[in-house]
Amino acid sequence: MTTDGDADETTSDAPDSEAISPYTLQREEASETRHAFWADTVADRVEERNPEEPIVIKGGISPSGVPHLGNVNEIMRGYYVAEVLRDRGYEVRQVFTADDRDPLRGLPRTLCDLEGNLVDLGEVDAGALGRNLGAPYTDIPDPFGCCDSYGDHFATIIQDSADTVDVPIELVSNTELYESGDFEDVTRFVLEHQDRAREVLSQYQDKVDEDYVPFNPICEECGKVTETVTSVDVDAGTVDYRCTDMDAGDQTIDGCGHEGTATLREGKLPWRFEWPAQWQLLGVDFEPFGKDHAEGSWPSGQDVARNVLEIEPPVPMVYEWFTLEGEPFSSSAGNVILVSDVLELLEPEVLRYFFAKDPSKARDFSIERLDQLVDEFDRLEAIYFGEVEADEDEAAFAERVYPFVVDEPREERIRLPYTFAAVLGMTDDPDLREEIARREGHIPDDAPEWAVEGALKRVEQARNWARRTGNEFDYELKRSEIPAHDFDAETEAALAELADFIEEGHEPDEIQGEIYETAKRHDVDVGDFFGAGYRLFFDEDQGPKLGPFLAKVDREFVVDRLRRER
Repeated sequence: MTTDGDADETTSDAPDSEAISPYTLQREEASETRHAFWADTVADRVEERNPEEPIVIKGGISPSGVPHLGNVNEIMRGYYVAEVLRDRGYEVRQVFTADDRDPLRGLPRTLCDLEGNLVDLGEVDAGALGRNLGAPYTDIPDPFGCCDSYGDHFATIIQDSADTVDVPIELVSNTELYESGDFEDVTRFVLEHQDRAREVLSQYQDKVDEDYVPFNPICEECGKVTETVTSVDVDAGTVDYRCTDMDAGDQTIDGCGHEGTATLREGKLPWRFEWPAQWQLLGVDFEPFGKDHAEGSWPSGQDVARNVLEIEPPVPMVYEWFTLEGEPFSSSAGNVILVSDVLELLEPEVLRYFFAKDPSKARDFSIERLDQLVDEFDRLEAIYFGEVEADEDEAAFAERVYPFVVDEPREERIRLPYTFAAVLGMTDDPDLREEIARREGHIPDDAPEWAVEGALKRVEQARNWARRTGNEFDYELKRSEIPAHDFDAETEAALAELADFIEEGHEPDEIQGEIYETAKRHDVDVGDFFGAGYRLFFDEDQGPKLGPFLAKVDREFVVDRLRRER
């Protein structure tokens, strides 16, 4: 959830005797049922309200730029609560608002096309964006020329991101809600009670004075959102305005000075009123949001809901943000990754598992250590099917969560260990990949074809991971012909002896140790001997840990290559 920028100018949290803490998971009551899965705790809170069906779960984003993996947090947290409620027999809608009538307040340094390719601002029509500062996202031309507007472009990517992880959101455009008149009744109500609205908001924002009007018209002359309303005609459903300057962080967006009249469909509510208005309009029962809103928009939002709109706010839940490689997500700094990028590296169910973890704890999403996340998921799956030992808490979590993470639990599924799959990715030969996986015991003889195909898909994903990170598996096995080499007699004799050892059949660690011992026996520098191995198999001077690699490739090929026979 992001806002249109007016959430930062706060004074203090106003007193509210009915205030609901948004720290739903952090502050469980001692009398509450303890669940294995956090989403059950939230679902209990929703059920306590005896909601009408369909139960509505909401999220939202201001489509101001690259919709990266961090933005999916809200979608996935809402999804799990929705799934738990569906599991309990309720009809549920998961809506996600594109707050696309927000004004563009600054030029992003990085954008992305619909395929997820990141581009610098200079690679698109930056001038068109600069001329539209202050205008609603849906009134700004798409810099890529493929969608109806800037807002529609990034909303499309949000929808695509949800689709790729099979989360059925209903994407709702704020602009469409205003233009269709859906927002008109609640907007009129706020303006009818603007004295009360002003009184409530003044407890949270310094800029609220006696002239403040909770409506931002769109200037008919320059197309920018303005905050200066000079009069209101509630009966006619219009406001008079003057187009004045807008503060946007460290810059000012110039207004054109035009004086005009706008209808209630030709503008927007300020964020502090728009958010509660969405709750009323959409009938929202639960909404998760980031911790920035916990001390900002949420306190004022629930106050506005009760004391201006006269509705009950939804069940809230604060989630912790997660980082990428230990740093905050940042489009301007290039520290972003899209859902489409992640799904080139792992299965959708692994990504879904990441978001199933406790949202009250901060976590890091690391591409470098992606193998650890995949291993975690594989363990969860194995626990669910009773294939590994687990403590009571682990078993309860797996039993509850796993069916929500996968499309269908199937015990016959096969998961190749991620780093082993990366080793297989060193060869392009699909038959060889399967042959090695079978020989290593990762694919049973009686495995169904669909399970084999699914298992081998991970090879390409692990290979992409190796190439993206440039790690120890980012090498190509030279299988078709022996790379050019020139070894002295001692090295050739050592290679022949190592071939004999491997031909006998030994474990990876034993082979690794024998490489050292063989080099010593033949008075060959250990580093040079490893280099000889890398030269023969990769045509490189370095490579993965050699012993485990040689143990995983088909033995006959390894022996022949060490003897320089093929």
